[in-house]
Order: sequence, then C-alpha cells, then structure tokens
Amino acid sequence: MQKLITIIDTLNDRLGRWSAWLALAMVLVMGVIVILRYAFQIGSIALQESVMYLNALIFTLGAAYTLKEQGHVRVDVFYNRFGERLKNIVDLAGTTLFLLVTCGFVVWASWDYVAVSWRIREGSAESSGLPFVYLLKSCLILLPLLLALQGLAEILKTLRKIRSTADASEGEN
Repeated sequence: MQKLITIIDTLNDRLGRWSAWLALAMVLVMGVIVILRYAFQIGSIALQESVMYLNALIFTLGAAYTLKEQGHVRVDVFYNRFGERLKNIVDLAGTTLFLLVTCGFVVWASWDYVAVSWRIREGSAESSGLPFVYLLKSCLILLPLLLALQGLAEILKTLRKIRSTADASEGEN
C-alpha cells in the first residue's frame, strides 16, 4: 500500500513541479506576444493559442499536485472542530463520494467529445493556428484521471491513519 502511495505522490509531485515551469514559459510567451505586437506590429495566432495550451497544461498537471499538498479550498467551519477520527471519516467520505464520482462523471461526459477530436485530428479553426486541438482537449480526460489517481492515494493515506488510530486505541485498552 505504501509503495502505491509513493508512486502516485511522486508522479503528481513531478507533474506539479513541471507545471510550475510551464507558468514561467507562459509568462515569457506572453511577453514575446506583447513585444511582437506593439514594437514590431507582428501578430501570431499560433503564439496566442500556445498561451491557452500552456494554461490548460498548468491547470491539468497542477490540480492533482494541489490535492496532494492539501491546497484545495475547504469549508473548515466544522472540520476544524472535529476530532482526528471524524476528520478521517469526512476525508474518506468526501474523496470517495465527491472527488472520485465527479472525476468519473467528467471522464464519461468528455470521452466522446475528446474521441471525435482525436479521430479527426482536430486543429485550430484559424489557418495559422496550432494543429493540436485534439491534444488540448485530451486535458479534459487527463485532469480527472490524475485527480482520481491522487484521490486513491489520499484514500489509502486516510485508511492508514484510521488503522493506526484504531491500533493505538486498542493498545491503550
């Protein structure tokens, strides 16, 4: 169980850190776009579309990393007052009932949309745009898969906490 958790955490950690570098790339590309447009009166649709691709990748690769780092927004009105056991149960139920179900729905709802895009190797509607729209749309599948994978790791971590809490309470009796 620990080996699987480590593999998933390492994967999402590397992807998340890589996405941070994509943010720098996106800023640099935006700078180039501005300089080309206002200093040289040169426009580039492909460069402008690349910003959208980079933004999608940053979000796609960073979401599971954010989950791993407990960085997603929580409503802690009640959660902070709960004991450790109840927090673990809430985490387990939330990840199982909300995260995994939502991820499954997003994959199911997006599958045909992405598959058609791949089938026709969809490109930009602009003649000088990027010919990789099908890769961009693949983020609709990759994002929930990475989140579900990290959700599985979080479930396993929570189960391990519940088990260690139960073992500790048995040792006290």
